[in-house]
Order: sequence, then C-alpha cells, then structure tokens
Amino acid sequence: MKGGLAFGLKYSNYSASSDGFLLGYVNGMPVSVPVTTKDNITFFGVSGLISNNNSSTRHKIFADLALGVISYTTKTGDVKGTGSTFGAEIDFGYQYQISKNFLIGPKVGLSGGTLSKMKYNGVTYKFDDDQKEGLHRVSLSAAATFRF
Repeated sequence: MKGGLAFGLKYSNYSASSDGFLLGYVNGMPVSVPVTTKDNITFFGVSGLISNNNSSTRHKIFADLALGVISYTTKTGDVKGTGSTFGAEIDFGYQYQISKNFLIGPKVGLSGGTLSKMKYNGVTYKFDDDQKEGLHRVSLSAAATFRF
C-alpha cells in the first residue's frame, strides 16, 4: 500500500439456515409441517481502501468501499429462489499493531442492495416498488493483518 491508498477485489459470503414448522388448519384440524430454509448472500466487486498503515503510530484505522454484484439464494423445501443486483459494501476498522508483522482489532461492516426481481424454480418474478427484496447486513468482526 503506497500513500495509504490501495485497490483490489472483495468477496464476502453470508449463509444462514433455520428449521421450523408451518402451522395451519385443514378441515378444522390443526396441522403442523416441518420446514427448513437455507439463505446465502454473496458479494463480489472492486474495492478501494484508505488507511494510515504507513504512519509510525501503533494505532491504525481504515475504511474500505467496494462496489459490485450482490446475489441472493434461498431454498425452502422444493422452492429455490435466486436473484442478483448492484450492491455495495463499506467497512470501518481499527487495528492495534502488536508487533512489526501483526495487527488486530474490531471492524464494522455494512452491505446492501435491493432486488427488483427474482427467479423461483426457473420462473422470473418482477417485484412492485413496495415489494422489493432488501439485502442489507451489518456485521461486527475482528480484522487481523499479517505482514510478510
């Protein structure tokens, strides 16, 4: 990194799953059906990073902005939905330089995009303005740097 500015590629992935039951009534009788849902949000794009990494202080801060494609996949039972759109990720972090070659600290990240259409089992559905699918996430993580 020269002059505190760097450019590169960024990839991130978020996966979640849940198990539950759909409850309802059939002919007046209560019915319970087990359901499993698996979701996956993936981001890939170009990134720009600014940092005080070259300064003599042990306290380092950075900000990273990436623009690219954010994709969503969901599967519940036999129904699979997919969609992609323009997305962005931004991270802010602080690291403390423990040694010449190792830094660690907290990082806060924001990512997002809005799907205006999705494909469910091969059929594309376009969403009305008030029905669009928001793909937004806030994350808190540890950021470690190893210098070679």
